[in-house]
Amino acid sequence: MWARNALFLGLGLIGLASLVGAVLMSEPRPQAADYRPAQFESPDVLAVVADVDGQWRQRWQWAQLEPAARAPDLQIARRLSLGLTGTLPSLEEIRELERRPADQRIAWWVTHLLEDRRYADYMAERFARAMVGDEGGPFLVYRGRRFRLWLSDQFHDNVPYDELARKLIAAEGIWTSHPEVNFVTASFVPNEGPDEVKLAARMSRAFLGVRIDCVQCHDDNLGGDWKQTDFHELAAFFAPAELTLTGVRDKKVAYRYKYLRAEEEVDVPQQVPFAEALLEAPSRDAAHPRQRLARWATKPENRPFARAVVNRMWALLFGKPLEEPIDDIPLEGPYSPGFETLVDDFIQHGYDLQRLIRVIASTEVFQLDSRADHALTEKHERHWASFPLTRLRGDQVAGSILQSASLKTIDAQSHIFVKLQTFDQKNKFIERYGDTGEDEFADKGGTIPQRLLMMNGNMLQE
Repeated sequence: MWARNALFLGLGLIGLASLVGAVLMSEPRPQAADYRPAQFESPDVLAVVADVDGQWRQRWQWAQLEPAARAPDLQIARRLSLGLTGTLPSLEEIRELERRPADQRIAWWVTHLLEDRRYADYMAERFARAMVGDEGGPFLVYRGRRFRLWLSDQFHDNVPYDELARKLIAAEGIWTSHPEVNFVTASFVPNEGPDEVKLAARMSRAFLGVRIDCVQCHDDNLGGDWKQTDFHELAAFFAPAELTLTGVRDKKVAYRYKYLRAEEEVDVPQQVPFAEALLEAPSRDAAHPRQRLARWATKPENRPFARAVVNRMWALLFGKPLEEPIDDIPLEGPYSPGFETLVDDFIQHGYDLQRLIRVIASTEVFQLDSRADHALTEKHERHWASFPLTRLRGDQVAGSILQSASLKTIDAQSHIFVKLQTFDQKNKFIERYGDTGEDEFADKGGTIPQRLLMMNGNMLQE
């Protein structure tokens, strides 16, 4: 009997020791194992970078501007970390970066960040704001956290962005087992179902980079070409989406709307606001209009789709979009130097988001210093002849302060207690500092409470 009790006691102690070890021990931190200089030095990458650089040099020469010199490697690494993970490099990471050959540091650092789960999580948060907003959403039928985790997996696996967009626009099923469905249920209106007007607005801004929702109530009276019908014909694709016992499904439901100055409601046909020739005939899958819309939006010939994501990724890396506002890009231009070249490369290489990041990070305009030996004027800033000075968002401020107080990298491999403490402190700081919300690239000034928090806040004191 005593032998059996001793055996059970021993097994219990071993199990307890394993549990304590799993909690108290942090996982080994992976290195950038997949780093290959060829990813940056291949002829096609170098050709795209050279093309973009050449266009910017022509712009600076035309504007009679002397651009700033190249920034130091650590400064470039810092802006990459802020743009891709929302925090600063740790001392541990800086020492690892300094051990690399000087001509490979930035390329290695980009690969290191793209393999880090912090990149996928941060991109998911940034893109989710454009796709579903930053509010809690409907209680029962919306799972924002699950949606962001799903997005993070897509970015971590480098799923082609056109494929990701099709999954979201045409999503069907239960929002818990199919997290992409939360793109649809985020607009849910009690007793009515998904709101086709909100979905059309989200889709046009996030995936097409145009503000068609501005003509929801009337035609564009400020010199634009958009009509009220353009918006509601787009919304008609989302009208059949309904909440059923098996989740979100498309049903044959007509979309009716009473236009401005009309006497009664009319049936609104499903039509896209531009590039109508790219839209497939409805006979193929008349019961699934959102699938038709998703295929139309992501066709290579539909350049606004690629422009929208290239502009958003530029904004994340630089702190401001190349084309402003970020979600209102002209259909016909004119565009900034290098923009259409980046769009072409993004389309030709299968909407590879990580390649796009590598290309932008390799360009001269991204690696410019924000300071110079000569005077930098507003004209330099307007023509991107120096790296733009932009305000950090609240999450970037909090992440940077917390990381600067730790010698070790705070990431997915950190101790569980460190991650919990970081999460709590970050949320408390943002709650007091303020969140930029969905419109995070709007040029807004700081507030007095933000200044006081930066000088006297608990997180800084601790």
